[in-house]
Amino acid sequence: MQFIVEDSFGTRLDQFLTAHLPELSRARIQSLIRDGHILVNDAPCKAKTPVERGMRIGVSIPPAAPAEAQPQEIPLSILYEDEYLVVVNKRSGMVVHPAAGNPDGTLVNALLHHCGDLSGIGGIERPGIVHRLDKDTSGCIVVAKNDVAHLSLSSQFAERDTEKIYLAVAQGQFKEPAGTVYTNIGRHPVNRLKMAVVNPGSGKPAITDYKVLCYDDRTDSSLVLCTLHTGRTHQIRVHMLHLGHPLIGDPIYAAHLSRQKVKPGRLMLHAWRLSFHHPADGQLIELEAPIPSEFEPWISALGGKNALPL
Repeated sequence: MQFIVEDSFGTRLDQFLTAHLPELSRARIQSLIRDGHILVNDAPCKAKTPVERGMRIGVSIPPAAPAEAQPQEIPLSILYEDEYLVVVNKRSGMVVHPAAGNPDGTLVNALLHHCGDLSGIGGIERPGIVHRLDKDTSGCIVVAKNDVAHLSLSSQFAERDTEKIYLAVAQGQFKEPAGTVYTNIGRHPVNRLKMAVVNPGSGKPAITDYKVLCYDDRTDSSLVLCTLHTGRTHQIRVHMLHLGHPLIGDPIYAAHLSRQKVKPGRLMLHAWRLSFHHPADGQLIELEAPIPSEFEPWISALGGKNALPL
């Protein structure tokens, strides 16, 4: 496709094209410019090139590169699916996308088999992936099936226009029944496999609301409802540790995992509820992932599932 600029705008090229091609994100347009798929007057250009009157802008959108991950027939628990997206109840222990040490058996491998095709703008190894869950976290994760859905969902997560509610089991008894943790989270200064609360000015802001649902004195642990307002790596795990209550079964942040009175055999963190607006019509989609059996002792201590907040 080609644009002939009819007036002198003076805006950046990537900003101009974002306004004229709403189906593409600005990041996607910048990538196309870098790869030479967008030309100005038949010549290579830069994202910051000023748009001027009479300028000819040619845009060529290549087909999405084939995903390096291969389809694998792996059972999935589907919570919702239509032509735009699919929401999966990811099991604990499943990696979201291939990476070093986990070349296959991932959620992406399973989705490529289930869906047949996925959005390519998440990267060739992460087709359709909008957000992520840690390997050992279970629960709701939404995946885009096309570029329109990917752009809309990515924007909603970036602008915090989603609701993400988790159930967690943390060590010990909390002093406060509820609160908000607002810190910066960045890479741990010594152990690069960990994240940590860091000083203001470094890392990225992270906000978690928490509410203690019950305390079980037999196991010296608490069932906690966590609402995320940001999506930092290991956010809940780091924030609970910051409060002095590492999650039960956490192999990274629980310093003395063997001393925890209960050993459920998994990280006790579950992405319980997820809400977002449908990319096509804006309708609010509210989903809930069934609570894993490992949480049953704390659910019983609470008084059963009916005692959970609505």
